[in-house]
Amino acid sequence: MDRTQWRKERRLWNEVQTDVMYARQYDQHWGSYISPSHRDMLERFLDLCPQGGSLLDAACGTGKYWPILLTRGFSVHGTDHSQQMLLSAQARFPEMTVEHVGLQELSFVDTFDGIMCIDAMEMMFPEDWPVILQHFSRALHEHGLLYLTVAMISKKALDIAYQAGQRLELPLIYGEFAHHGGYNYYPNDEQVRVWLAETQFTLLDVMEGDTYRHYLTQKENR
Repeated sequence: MDRTQWRKERRLWNEVQTDVMYARQYDQHWGSYISPSHRDMLERFLDLCPQGGSLLDAACGTGKYWPILLTRGFSVHGTDHSQQMLLSAQARFPEMTVEHVGLQELSFVDTFDGIMCIDAMEMMFPEDWPVILQHFSRALHEHGLLYLTVAMISKKALDIAYQAGQRLELPLIYGEFAHHGGYNYYPNDEQVRVWLAETQFTLLDVMEGDTYRHYLTQKENR
């Protein structure tokens, strides 16, 4: 199976699934709860951003974190690959600006003081990671901040997923979880650190909690 075509199909599947299944029930099941580790690292990120600064909530979903951002006086722009998620966000926050665009197609230049990308990178292919991080770097002002999360899963689960994918003759890279028909990718910490360094980000802090690794980084001045 051609991996390029397979990636296109899996990306479309994720987008359709989000629109049809998750957008309608997201707020009811997941929209009100913020885990302790997510809240902790988000607050650290916001403390480092300029007061009243501009933030990009990349893959913002229904605007789960916006009450925190708005209460602290930040200007927020939200993007997401799901039109239905954005419609839900705008229904709750009609004053907010949003844009229907995937992480792979972000085109901002020197626009934001900080970028947050929470619980979304697990749907990105390894080929897209350097592209997306470069988009983030380009979108930030000098010394801008980036907070992103990376989902964690056991090695045993990854081994089972990889073996199942091979039996189905899927063009998998180890760490990808796709035998169930959808798509997720779980890079290890070492790989994430390499990608961050290659795209002008200095790691300020990393924390594990609530099945995620949380990375707080800053754009380097080169």
